Amino acid sequence: MFRHLASRRYFRSAARLMAALCITIVASLPASADIKDANRAALDKMIGDYIRANPEVVRDALLSLAEREAAERREQAMFILRSDDGDPFLGNPDASFVIYEFSDYNCGYCKRVFKPLQELIAADGDIKLVVKEFPILSESSLLAAQAGIAAQAQGVFEDFHIAMMTGRGAISMDSILAAAKSAGADLDRLQADMNSPAVEAIIARTRAAAQQLEISGTPGLVIGRQVIPGAIGLDQMREIIATERAANS
Repeated sequence: MFRHLASRRYFRSAARLMAALCITIVASLPASADIKDANRAALDKMIGDYIRANPEVVRDALLSLAEREAAERREQAMFILRSDDGDPFLGNPDASFVIYEFSDYNCGYCKRVFKPLQELIAADGDIKLVVKEFPILSESSLLAAQAGIAAQAQGVFEDFHIAMMTGRGAISMDSILAAAKSAGADLDRLQADMNSPAVEAIIARTRAAAQQLEISGTPGLVIGRQVIPGAIGLDQMREIIATERAANS
């Protein structure tokens, strides 16, 4: 579906460029020319001749337009991503460096990257890890994501997250509530919050950010300006962080 959308955007962009090109050519006609009375066939031929004689101009303009629109889409995606009010997080809430993790509690690779991320934020006090609850694998993934956001609202997300990421067996409502209880959550409030419009809006926001960033699986990490699909090791995380910090220093 994303490819079809991208193709439609490309052809719309091409159409806009061609229209702009036509306007430019018309504007280059002598000031005395009356366009309304001009021979349309001759004008079409002139435009066609110009494009055939200068195909590289059209190509370069299209490439430039595509690059500019891609950059604009990325900026929009980063804006949505950084709108993280209500998202669960770990680490230093006032950190100058933020990592975003698109995560699903049913994802084995998310559990694999859990330990390196824990080690990272434990060793570096200037990192905030925002967990973007991105339930894509099953219905229980959605329930767990809702519970994670609700646990954040009670200030018990860290313990809930650890229990969920280290737990064994299939995820169910019972296992979710057990993890929340062990974290010290008020279960009645948790279940009410899970079904609230606020939690629904946070998950919808995460889905929108994932679509803009072309993240379709978990885990998906955004470290600085780099989008990393899949699990990576601790050393690689540190290298990317060092590169991003150096770029912004």
